[in-house]
Amino acid sequence: MCLAVPGKILSIDKSNPELKMARVQFGEAIREICIQWVKDVAIGDYILAHVGTALSKIDEADAKYTLDALREMGVEDRDL
Repeated sequence: MCLAVPGKILSIDKSNPELKMARVQFGEAIREICIQWVKDVAIGDYILAHVGTALSKIDEADAKYTLDALREMGVEDRDL
């Protein structure tokens, strides 16, 4: 089973048109995530990411609901 985690886009790097990347915040962690295949994402949007790749864009309410559920299961912000 795979788990996609919601994260908030902090910045977008379009310097390589073949591989658009974003700095994404997951709890306390910030990671570089490929957003090449997700359309219409902007700074401040939330995405679902798995293994360094954005799978889809989600709204803020869904992202917060999922993060709250993970926290209830004992996942700490630093582990997201």
